[in-house]
Amino acid sequence: MDMFRLPPENVVEAYQTYSIVSPSDVTVRAACEQVGCEAWRHGWESVVNEATDLGRAQAAYIRTRAGRTFREQRTAGGFTVFRFDSGQRCFAEHQTRPELYVVQDGDWRGNPTGRVRRHSRPQDWVEDFGEHQQAVKDQVEKG
Repeated sequence: MDMFRLPPENVVEAYQTYSIVSPSDVTVRAACEQVGCEAWRHGWESVVNEATDLGRAQAAYIRTRAGRTFREQRTAGGFTVFRFDSGQRCFAEHQTRPELYVVQDGDWRGNPTGRVRRHSRPQDWVEDFGEHQQAVKDQVEKG
């Protein structure tokens, strides 16, 4: 089925296209906050059995090298419970697809100049879009 499009009022050179795209075959490491990590949002507990070599190594890492804020307590069963506060990075390695903030000349008919700009920050893309919209509004009001 063909997409319905209104006929353009101007030549393709009169347009700019703003888009946000995520390449489907690329992932990048991401911070907990970016991916909506529940451990980051609410905090978490790690239960460690220090009677084992693995448990002793985990506890030593948490206490000396993890760089996170926690409270520690022992259970009646002999386990150590580390309670981590919210708002800090958890121990998972999160991945997400990157977003590319793109501005290119032209519209769906093509990019006659081949000019493409990629903003590195979403705020810059939004600012660029807003300035462009204001320029279009000013031009329309001028006639």
